[in-house]
This record gives sequence, structure tokens and C-alpha cells, in this order.
Amino acid sequence: MSTLDATRAELALVVLYLNKAEARDKICRAIQYGSKFLSDGQPGTAQNVDKSTSLARKVFRLFKFVNDLHGLISPVPQGTPVPLVLLGKSKNALLSTFLFLDQIVWLGRTGIYKNKERAELIGRISLFCWMGSSICTTLVELGELGRLSASMKKLEKKLKDSDKYKNEEYRAKLQNSNERTLALVKAGMDIVVAVGLLQLAPKKVTPRVTGAFGFVSSLISCYQLLPSPPKSKTP
Repeated sequence: MSTLDATRAELALVVLYLNKAEARDKICRAIQYGSKFLSDGQPGTAQNVDKSTSLARKVFRLFKFVNDLHGLISPVPQGTPVPLVLLGKSKNALLSTFLFLDQIVWLGRTGIYKNKERAELIGRISLFCWMGSSICTTLVELGELGRLSASMKKLEKKLKDSDKYKNEEYRAKLQNSNERTLALVKAGMDIVVAVGLLQLAPKKVTPRVTGAFGFVSSLISCYQLLPSPPKSKTP
């Protein structure tokens, strides 16, 4: 019976995960960039999967720009340095613009918006916005990691006579540091993906390189969206 209960709990977490539109979008993103890696820009089944999945993902992002628009006007935690505040707000503005313009790109690809040349131009502008938001995210995470490192060192001095890993505050800061490090790696990879999609360095960032970085970045996103397992009750 305990095995059955454990299976039910695991399936409940899977259902909770797949019920998130964001999670389904990132799974499709992994399929998209995995196909791009396999195709290497050459016509065939993999490229068809890449293109069709890219178009399908745009439906998941309809009106998603509202999320970052809300983040743009939301208050920031007290004590946050002004440069980090400005970078964070710039990230929200750029990402919201990217998601808004991406809807026009979707209208163009479905044939609703007839001006193909303008749709392609809007598509490039939206990708530049996404690249800019990824750069801002990278700088924010670097700044926040620096602040976390300084606060952890101060806490270590206070806890020098005890096991720091048994301290709840230290463990929380360490977990936050690990999460931000992962977000930093993902943002750096997204910059490379944006460079590849915009063909800013076609000889170095080939479709295969773009696909590889995009696939790993997508897996990180999928991991970040995993629901927290239920805490076991202490007897």
C-alpha cells in the first residue's frame, strides 16, 4: 500500500507539472532546439519538427507579456542597489516587448497578418529584445550572487564555532546561491541562442551550436519549473 501511495504522489507531481502552460512550453522548446541540433539547418524531418514546434509554442505565450509588465511596475525588495533595480526593470521591459512582438510574428506565420516583410522585421526586433533581456538577467544574477557571497561570508564568521550547514539561514542562502548560479548559466546560454537565431556570428554560432545551447537551456528551464516535493511529516 505504501508503494501505491508513493506512486500516486509521484503521479500527482507529474500532473501538477504538466498542468503548467509554462512547463509544456519549455518541453516543446527542448523538442524544438533538439530538432534544430539534429537538422543543423538542413531540410528534412528534423527541420520540419523544429519549425512546427516553434510555431506551436507561440500559442502558449499568448498574452504572457502581461507577466513581465506586472513585474515592471511591481515594487522591488528594500535594500536592492539602484543599478540592479534598473537592470531588473530593463529585463522586464525588454522581455515584455519581446513577448508582445512575438504575437505579431505568430499572426504573420499563420497568414492573418499579411505584410511578411514587416513581420520578419518585427521578428528580428523581438529577438534583439530577448537577447537584451538575457544580457540584463546575466548582469542581475552576477550582482545578486556577489551580494549573496558577501552576506554568506559574514554569516560564516558568526558561525565559525558551529556547523554552518546546520544553520537554517545559511542553508537558505546557499540554496538561493545555487538557484541563481543555474539562472546565470541559463541566461548566458540564451544569449548564445539569440546570437544564433539572429545570425550575428553565422560561422561560429551555427544552427547545430544554437540547437545544442537551446536544448540545454530548455532542460534547465524544465528543471526550474519542477514542483517542490511534499515535506514529510515528522512523527
